[in-house]
Amino acid sequence: MAGNTFGDQFRITTFGESHGGGVGVVIDGCPPRLELDSSDVQVELDRRRPGQSRLVTQRNEDDRVEIYSGLFEGRTLGSSIGMLVRNEDARPGAYEDMKSTYRPSHADWTTEAKYGIRNWQGGGRASARETIGRVAGGAVARKVIQHVAGIEVVGWVSSVHDIDAQVDCATVSREEVEADPTRCPDPEAAALMTTAIEAARKDGNSLGGAVTCVARNMVAGLGEPVFDKLDADLAKALMSLPAAKGFEIGSGFAGTLMTGREHNDPFVPGSDGRPATSTNNSGGVQGGISNGEDLVLRVAFKPTATIASPQETVTQDNESVTLEARGRHDPCVLPRAVPMVEAMVCLVLADQLLRQQANTVS
Repeated sequence: MAGNTFGDQFRITTFGESHGGGVGVVIDGCPPRLELDSSDVQVELDRRRPGQSRLVTQRNEDDRVEIYSGLFEGRTLGSSIGMLVRNEDARPGAYEDMKSTYRPSHADWTTEAKYGIRNWQGGGRASARETIGRVAGGAVARKVIQHVAGIEVVGWVSSVHDIDAQVDCATVSREEVEADPTRCPDPEAAALMTTAIEAARKDGNSLGGAVTCVARNMVAGLGEPVFDKLDADLAKALMSLPAAKGFEIGSGFAGTLMTGREHNDPFVPGSDGRPATSTNNSGGVQGGISNGEDLVLRVAFKPTATIASPQETVTQDNESVTLEARGRHDPCVLPRAVPMVEAMVCLVLADQLLRQQANTVS
């Protein structure tokens, strides 16, 4: 199956299925001598794992990472880094009734149409459990961008359904994000989100929303025009996440309501001797290349496709049936999507940083 590898200089390949023996990642291109410990990875997986609050799926997985190659005495070797997380609470039998039925808005039909076969146990590779490999790889990428350039990446839930948070991108901290199970750092909005998510679960329904992410202490010059622009790579990375349905950077679609005079970011003398901008409608990227300002982006996620309500669908024999889904699922993917979004941003930035180093003559 193609499409399991992401990146150029810093590259990950994820593997495993939702209800198989385990899931993981192989990382190629990580620089040698980088300090790395399993705890650096585990802290990110703990933010992604199921069962961490009443707002998410209650599948009971510790998601303990095993690093089995690429490290020696706490430093990377420059060789491939292999990481595995074993599935401990898989319940493939919960999907027995659905093995010949296509779940609405899932990858069941499309996967079977493409390959002629599919893993019906929890969706296989299409399950959000695949993102364990991305988050593990992103944890290593985060170490790279911190070490090489001091870049900080922070994401948060900025909306759930019709509830919008008010957050200052320039100052929001990870501690503020992690202070609430919704991962929304606006306490008033977080309380409303909690109520809405719990109501959706009780109603057998689900909700969508958006995650906003900022990368601070950015360097200028990242991005490879014309087809590997920084914003284009970010769009591909983030739209590859399960349930992602939209991406925007800077002003995004709201910029279409502005005039050129309003939207342009005026240059002003920067404190570090390089140009700065007095506004950031560009979201930190101009002409596909980072300009050194904060990178600001948003990702929209659809409501979780599996809901505990009857839905009309068809079987493999094209017969109409009513599906009542079983299993353990998130009523809203947003709280667990935050570390996924951060991971993909870190992966793109690590890749582009290393590509930029290869382009630079010292």
